[in-house]
Amino acid sequence: MNWNSRRTRGLIYQALLIVGLLAVLAWLLTNTLSNMQARGIRSGFDFLGDNAGFDIGESLIAYDATQAYWKALVVGLLNTLRVSLLGIVGCTLLGTIIGIGRLSHNALARGLCDAYTELFRNIPLLLQLFMWYVLLVEWMPDSETPLHWADLAFLSKSGLTLPWFTSSDGVWRWDMPLWQNGNITGGASLSPEFVALTWGLTLYTAAFVAEVVRAGLLSVPRGQTEAAQAIGLSPALTLRLVVLPQAMRLIVPPMTNQYLNLIKNSSLAVAIGYPDLVNISNTALNQTGRAVECMALVMVIYLSLSLLTAAAMNAYNQRVATRMR
Repeated sequence: MNWNSRRTRGLIYQALLIVGLLAVLAWLLTNTLSNMQARGIRSGFDFLGDNAGFDIGESLIAYDATQAYWKALVVGLLNTLRVSLLGIVGCTLLGTIIGIGRLSHNALARGLCDAYTELFRNIPLLLQLFMWYVLLVEWMPDSETPLHWADLAFLSKSGLTLPWFTSSDGVWRWDMPLWQNGNITGGASLSPEFVALTWGLTLYTAAFVAEVVRAGLLSVPRGQTEAAQAIGLSPALTLRLVVLPQAMRLIVPPMTNQYLNLIKNSSLAVAIGYPDLVNISNTALNQTGRAVECMALVMVIYLSLSLLTAAAMNAYNQRVATRMR
């Protein structure tokens, strides 16, 4: 080992820093556990196997109050993932359309897209969630007289009902909602909390995605567009085949940040009563008193989700960069 090498010294300094940080964390943990024990406060993660004792209004898997806390947290995680994935898809599609619209030659379309971006990104997300939730539970009609579109989608104070797949004897088919005698049966029912949260996250994040897309498109040299038009490509084909593929190299990295922000912002679900991971962990915390453990679990889960999302987007970014070389 060459001690005079700058690289060697750098590695040693980094190793010492890591050892120092681990020592500080170990001291903090030991001190915290000692103080909790001295005050008779129970600690540890053994509570995860105890009966939760509370119901959850929305669940993608079978769950009841007699099951363990860890199962309740899994339900909350799945609810968070459901909102996050739908929000990511929605904000990507809507944000891309608005970003392209901001560069439109049509003054009306450009003005509407500009107004949308400035409006939604400058109003705090929490206020937007409250607004959509109040709109759904206060202003929408009762479930006996819902708003409906072609008898396929029904919207009321009880939420949104849409066609969905169902399995019968191993055969998949559409399960269509049916409104009869003031009741809606069949289809997939989405609670007003879920609808408000997903809609709010999508609209809010789409405003930032639109800016990312607009900046990426402007980064492509104008000569590329002129060359495409010179060989007879239409504006739509020029955008799809020439401009957008080149812009992706600059769009993907900041888009990753917006996806991460959406996942973390989903924790605001607790404000409108949607049973996401944070909401359920708060209930578990209040019942067990294991504040440190519950918060640690939530932090680790959100950190893992963020790292997985970043890794997936980085892999996609490398693929885009390789394809454009």
